[in-house]
Amino acid sequence: MSNDILQKLTETIEVRKQAAPESSYVAKLFSKGDDAILKKVIEEAGEVLLAAKDGDKQHLTYEVADLWFHTMVLLAHKGLSADDVLQELARREGVSGIVEKASRK
Repeated sequence: MSNDILQKLTETIEVRKQAAPESSYVAKLFSKGDDAILKKVIEEAGEVLLAAKDGDKQHLTYEVADLWFHTMVLLAHKGLSADDVLQELARREGVSGIVEKASRK
């Protein structure tokens, strides 16, 4: 189920890349470029932190959904997708976090 949702959302974001900025929130973000998209990701990350401190699970879920969405917009803006992230997570599966982090150096 989750992969289907991510795939559909990826497809929708890709379609919105071509849309007129006045017709779509995502198209408007794309038209504004890196700074606007990065600002939204940072804003949503902050809202996730505040929701987590609040202790309201429904609010936290809502804010994480916003963060994931805006992160997917960022990925699409950079020519990447949720599949790229899922492939990286699959690559890391079964690898110690300490070992994986050391391999980045």
